[in-house]
Amino acid sequence: MADHSIKGKTVLIAGGAKNLGGLIARDLAQQGAKAVVVHYNSSASKAAAEETVAAVKALGADAAAFQGDLTTGGAVACLFAETIAKFGRPDIAINTVGKVLKKPIVEITEAEYDEMAAVNSKSAFLFIQEAGKALNDNGKLVTLVTSLLGAFTPFYAAYAGSKAPVEHYTRAAAKEFGARGISVTAVGPGPMDTPFFYPAEGPEAVAYHKTAAALSPSSPTGLTHIEDVVPFIRHLVSDGWWITGQTLLINGGYTTK
Repeated sequence: MADHSIKGKTVLIAGGAKNLGGLIARDLAQQGAKAVVVHYNSSASKAAAEETVAAVKALGADAAAFQGDLTTGGAVACLFAETIAKFGRPDIAINTVGKVLKKPIVEITEAEYDEMAAVNSKSAFLFIQEAGKALNDNGKLVTLVTSLLGAFTPFYAAYAGSKAPVEHYTRAAAKEFGARGISVTAVGPGPMDTPFFYPAEGPEAVAYHKTAAALSPSSPTGLTHIEDVVPFIRHLVSDGWWITGQTLLINGGYTTK
């Protein structure tokens, strides 16, 4: 029987410097991961990445931070190569990278569309592709998407639309990697109480989102919190490995499929 525990495993987290990615890094270190690679996109996130690395080491795991713009195949391949050179082949790969745009379809520029497709779709495809080559057998692969994939709503065409292909990448990869015992899933949180959320929303929209989920009245802010999502990630990359090819919406009843 394959070992699906987190203890002794090597973890790679794209977008692992802060917010949800940073908490996942800390949580998996606390669960006994041997090493955690914290990817960050640019110099603006370097200090947060170094802080997360220090926190992971304080919890008893080894750690390193690597920078890269994952919208190019070379950068994604380099990230996995650096991970392997430092810690060996990863057992768990988690991609939290994403970019939000809230704008009417008729106002979205071609440049904005291209950027959203590159960050949310292309980078996810490249990460899944490279993980399929690099992960150890019985590995775990998780991509963060959005609960808007279950919504009937205006203004998020470029955001949710560029995340939507990841559902099929996930299904295809689950079929293709399954013979090696690798599970592949996508996780779609609801609107999260992080700095990632607020810049894209006006006061009226924030007020709406804070009341939109069935469990909003039981939440301190009415929104999804990173602490609500991390236990599901932990489960998917350990005992929950039998779940594969699925998109899980973790949102307190904000949207469903």
